[in-house]
Amino acid sequence: MQVNSFSLRPTILSLAIMAAFSQSSFAQTATPPKAELAEKTDAKAAEPKMQKVEVQGTRNYDERRQDTATKIVVTQEDIVRYGDTTVSEVLKRLPGVTIGGVQGRGGDIRMRGLGAGYTQVMLNGEPSPPGFSLDSLSPDLIERIEVIRAATAELSTQSIAGTINIVLKKSVQTAQKELKLGLFEDGGKFGENINYQVSDKAGRMSYSISGNLNHGKYERPSYSDEVRMDANGNSLVNTHTYNLGWGTFSNVGFSPRINWNFENGDTLTTQSFVNASRFDGYSSNVRTPEFGAVPDDLKDRLRPIYASDFQKIHSDFSMLRTNLNWIRKLADSAKLDLKLGVNYNKRNSDVGFAGYNQNNAQILDRQSISGATDKGLTMSGKYSAPFVQDHSFVFGWDGAYSKRSETRTQKDNVSFAANALEGLKAKPLDENFNADVTRLALFAQDEWNVTKQWSIYGGLRWEGIDTRSSGSFKSSGLNYDNTPYSIHNKSSVWSPILQTLYKLPNSKNDQVRLGITRTYKAPDASRLIPRRFYSNDNSASNPDTQGNPNLKPELAWGLDVAYEHYLPGGGMLSASVFLRKIEDITRTILVKEMDGTKEVFVSMPANDGQATTRGIELEAKFPLRAMMEGAPAIDFRANLSFNWSSLSSVPGPNNRLDSQTPISANLGIDYKMDKIPLTVGGNASFQSGGPVNISAVQSSYSVPKRVLDVYALWKFDPKTNLRVSLGNLLHQDNISASSYTGTSGSVQTNITPTTVTARVMFEHKF
Repeated sequence: MQVNSFSLRPTILSLAIMAAFSQSSFAQTATPPKAELAEKTDAKAAEPKMQKVEVQGTRNYDERRQDTATKIVVTQEDIVRYGDTTVSEVLKRLPGVTIGGVQGRGGDIRMRGLGAGYTQVMLNGEPSPPGFSLDSLSPDLIERIEVIRAATAELSTQSIAGTINIVLKKSVQTAQKELKLGLFEDGGKFGENINYQVSDKAGRMSYSISGNLNHGKYERPSYSDEVRMDANGNSLVNTHTYNLGWGTFSNVGFSPRINWNFENGDTLTTQSFVNASRFDGYSSNVRTPEFGAVPDDLKDRLRPIYASDFQKIHSDFSMLRTNLNWIRKLADSAKLDLKLGVNYNKRNSDVGFAGYNQNNAQILDRQSISGATDKGLTMSGKYSAPFVQDHSFVFGWDGAYSKRSETRTQKDNVSFAANALEGLKAKPLDENFNADVTRLALFAQDEWNVTKQWSIYGGLRWEGIDTRSSGSFKSSGLNYDNTPYSIHNKSSVWSPILQTLYKLPNSKNDQVRLGITRTYKAPDASRLIPRRFYSNDNSASNPDTQGNPNLKPELAWGLDVAYEHYLPGGGMLSASVFLRKIEDITRTILVKEMDGTKEVFVSMPANDGQATTRGIELEAKFPLRAMMEGAPAIDFRANLSFNWSSLSSVPGPNNRLDSQTPISANLGIDYKMDKIPLTVGGNASFQSGGPVNISAVQSSYSVPKRVLDVYALWKFDPKTNLRVSLGNLLHQDNISASSYTGTSGSVQTNITPTTVTARVMFEHKF
């Protein structure tokens, strides 16, 4: 199968236009940005006489304030403040960033309230590899987090909502060793984590090694009610389900980095990241149906297939990522930056499912074994030079190749009684699938300091993706058997980008930003595969899922405007608005199909119409002493976001995009006491919910989420700290609902209790 979507080929004229628009989002000729200064710091790490000068310069540069390309930078001090063990817990406090799922347990990362691929997550400026989870990365390994609201040509423009770039620790300023020992508790279950870092220099070589180990247990109950109705809305059966999940998890990470500084000024850096995790989970469900005024024969048809079930999962995951970076200093301040990277990850899962009828007799024994392997190669380079005064030109390319192989076998053992009386069929499966994804991008960009008050960033990026996948299904007793498939999907997009920063005259503290961007969202390789994942108990709220090989990328034009006012002592106030017009929006549709004589529900992605999303983001942060003389040492920070969206293909009201979070807010305070070495603080966050129309017959509802976190930091001496934190103090229940209207309608409500988490961390530098 061949799928082509807006496929454009770069021409000589187009490349000439790229060169004309070329710009550096991270470099200025007159005032070099922090990213470039950080590279200089690394390059001089082995030269003690120059080290202090470089480090001081980096500290004096305010990346958020001075860069033309808009960016929020979160420092390592802010990252570790609450003693979080996962990156998602850190991100939830950032302006405009929300986390999906149950509070306190991580989830998909969203900017402007949008997840599902609209938010691009990068690791060291490169797209995160397939299968990688940010929550497998310890916050202690991170140097800084960059929240990039408007796209830049140097980074991938698969960022309709924005980009979050995780930068691992790089620079080695002084030789040091640091050990952190932690203990955490969640719902009566305990866990522990260890973090160790060592860095030093040896002549022109410097190195740093970081490692972490986490282990823990969990136990989490949840409840659900599903009401099935007839065409007139009369209740036929209400099924109560009690679920209990428990298990253990372990994770180990290792990140070494080595820098070589040559006499001619060149630098060579290698950085690796190794991660391995193991998960053992168990889950049990007990269902209790309550029937309405229906005949006995209808009760048998409405009764859940399984009165109870038990499921166990064993999963192993391992990952290796390594990068080699060579920076060549050329004449006239020009520079050549080349990167080569390889990554490998492997996942194995073993899932067992046992289903029981109302007589507590086992009617299904299902064993599913799956494995996936991802191998990848990345190559990139950029050439930067100040060809013209007050300009900083960058030309570059970015390429990646990845290969994914996946297998899955499923064996079913159905009891004779279940087959004869309840119509339960075995669904043995033997599946394999392979996918090759090739990505190539060319970009050019320029940052022009027009005057001392006004700078312009212009960039152009061409990015193309070629996906080839093949596989086969083998099954008996289903609608298909020995079905091979082969899919070739190509897409490409030109992304012009314009950003400008204007510092208001007669004011050193006020400035305005404007950005116009072209971004896109390419379909995931897994969503292009037409294979079927079968639900254990098919219904409108628990359907089978299937990919769609005809998916096209979503294209978006974006507008970002911001006003910033900087206060003395490092404080600031900002207000920003954004607008996105998205074409060929991808949403999940629900269809009915016949599986033999039984009608089943199947969900699949499809391009369906256009969408508009817009919003307002407000932010404030300042030290109280900068505003009031003699005030206590209190740092105040707050942010508030309003988001709206609408889909042309879904009837309103409440036809929001991807269950977009309408309102999110954070309020945080840090108080450093003067007479004792104690710092305390807290953060309150809020995410609104409400109704969402998914289609003409589907809708969902969620209640607002409120989370309160507090911490205390005691400094025994400059090298020894004790950090205590409490998370999710409000332990609010997570409540959501979904409904389907039709000839056989249903409403399902889910309630998940949450718990307070406690963490204690002992930190010592040697």
